[in-house]
Amino acid sequence: MNAVEDPVDDPVNNPVSDPVEEYVATLSAALLGPARAKARMIEEIRDGLADTVAAHADDGLPERRAAERAVREFGTPDELVPSCQRELTIAQARHTGRVAALTAPFLIACWYLTGISGHQEAGPLPRTAQFLAVSLAGVAIVAALLAAATPVATGTLARWLPTPRRLPLVVAWAGTTAGAAMALATLALVIAALLATNWPLLAAAGALAAASHGAVATSARACRRCARLVTASPRP
Repeated sequence: MNAVEDPVDDPVNNPVSDPVEEYVATLSAALLGPARAKARMIEEIRDGLADTVAAHADDGLPERRAAERAVREFGTPDELVPSCQRELTIAQARHTGRVAALTAPFLIACWYLTGISGHQEAGPLPRTAQFLAVSLAGVAIVAALLAAATPVATGTLARWLPTPRRLPLVVAWAGTTAGAAMALATLALVIAALLATNWPLLAAAGALAAASHGAVATSARACRRCARLVTASPRP
């Protein structure tokens, strides 16, 4: 009579979970931030755990017990999340600042083209739409330049001054303001272009505004989500 294999010990039907991978997966699911920065952070944590597991294994512990001890020594994911999330939030704020800096020349070009077209166009409605677009572009430029200062505040200045806790939230809302202003400016420019005789200039300005909105709004939205997590977390 053939012995019946115990399904509990069957490594195929009941694979033994890896404590390190479970730990890393839990931590990764709880964090928000730029994909590359997050992947780099998770990989560093995984490497640190692997080194600790190897050290315990060299001391004679079985591999699973070594992994369990290494995970305990690292602390729970809940204990690591606040500090990791703060680091990722700064990285997201820096990313939003860089995006804003890259779009600033496009915003200035949009503002310039709209201003030129406004001087050339006749008719109250096109002029009103263009004036609105110029004003919104100006707001977007100021907000984008404010966000663009973030890499300096979190890079060079951070060597001497601590990074303000609410800086990422300020950057997020500056980016949001720039993105919203560009969305409204795009709408105003579309209306003006439909009514204007020199529509190519307005169409070009509208394309620049739309591109700027698409670039900044997505990053600013991600920065808002990260900043809310940091603001809600307790201070270390």
